[in-house]
Amino acid sequence: MVSTSNVVVNHASRTAPAPSVVNSAPQPGGAVIDPTALPSGNIDPLPPFRDVAVSDRQLLFLRKLQICCFQFDFTDTLKSVREKEIKRQTLLELIDFIQSGSGKITENNQEEMIKMISVNIFRCLPPAPHENSGSEMLEIEEEPYAEPAWPHLHLVYELLLRYVVSSDTDTKIAKRYIDHSFVLKLLDLFDADDPREREYLKTILHRIYGKFMVHRPFIRKAINNIFYRFIYETERHSGIGELLEILGSIINGFALPMKEEHKLFLVRALIPLHKPKALALYHQQLSYCITQFVEKDYKLADTVIRGLLKYWPITNCTKELLFLGELEEVLEATQSAEFQRCMVPLFRQIGRCLNSSHSQVAERAFFLWKNDHIVSLIAQNRNVILPIIFEPLEKNVQSHWNQAVHGLTINIRKMFLEMDFELFEECQKQHEEMEARARELEEQRELIWKRLAEAAEQRKGEDGITV
Repeated sequence: MVSTSNVVVNHASRTAPAPSVVNSAPQPGGAVIDPTALPSGNIDPLPPFRDVAVSDRQLLFLRKLQICCFQFDFTDTLKSVREKEIKRQTLLELIDFIQSGSGKITENNQEEMIKMISVNIFRCLPPAPHENSGSEMLEIEEEPYAEPAWPHLHLVYELLLRYVVSSDTDTKIAKRYIDHSFVLKLLDLFDADDPREREYLKTILHRIYGKFMVHRPFIRKAINNIFYRFIYETERHSGIGELLEILGSIINGFALPMKEEHKLFLVRALIPLHKPKALALYHQQLSYCITQFVEKDYKLADTVIRGLLKYWPITNCTKELLFLGELEEVLEATQSAEFQRCMVPLFRQIGRCLNSSHSQVAERAFFLWKNDHIVSLIAQNRNVILPIIFEPLEKNVQSHWNQAVHGLTINIRKMFLEMDFELFEECQKQHEEMEARARELEEQRELIWKRLAEAAEQRKGEDGITV
């Protein structure tokens, strides 16, 4: 049997009060664990699992969990070095025990393990650097934040991951401890600044979603709420990209026909995620999710494109480049009927991009014509599209400052000319007539102002004579 004397407490080196995470329920062999016997202090290691009888391993597992409940100050690297190493080794032993399948953990030990994990990972997160300074979220951080307690924290996460993916874990039992409250606290941690922690959280939550089917609607709704808060309240959250990565995999598994709940999620959460200033931090993952929706259900292309147009940036050229890249991916999966529904507002916006004084935006818009599928859609609907963009093309030829944009404009004009000579000639004729009318209106305006000026001079002269 394993004796409680294997855990030695030294009260002289108290750090912080250790949480009571074990109960006094009888364990195998009749031993009883007294939670009051675990104040914070120095600890001694317990024997490895292989050195005790199989019948004693569950009790030893519980004792090791108790050791792992001790909390240490990692801001001081010279403090409690020995105790930190004992806890680290104990966590490694627990991971190995779960991973090797040495023995199925009792239900009580599963509960205590989740309590131990909760004690270690659920904590108040420090304020982000931009919150301390009051500045906006930076798109690129020079040096990512490093969690001081990561030497222990990553092992606790690894233990949770091994428990979730283990074939010995019975979801009917585990769901009592990995419940809605646990999942919500896990989601709160996605705002952690350390990217290593968010990576572990992403993997664990994805595994929980896959294994615990009962939690799936709740997880989707909870992620939805995080997005709402980010979009409409804070615009500050560190883990939007990781949450979108999870959703990318979830969306890929949606059954057809797609549920109305999923379509609402697209419209109310994913599309509005294009609005925040920090879009560049998570755009790659967001674009993948959006494209997944369109590839799953091509009828959603019109909804997505109109959503992009709704949030299209006006003065932020960096965001505009991201939008153009995403638009190309969406159009790649768009069929003719859906394209026709949105092509008028779409090409009005593309026309504005072609005329952008930011040369990269204009060039990126012209690159849409390098996509064969998009060119095919344009060719099928050239009677509508060419009259819309003919004026922006002519404007570029006449006055755009960038030589590369000028050259691309000439190439696209030539493409349309070869595509439909008669239509091109008609558009050119209409454009010339429109310019002639514009010149005529300008001349009339100048004439009116000239007459007004003459009338004012005449009135001034008459007033002078009267005086």
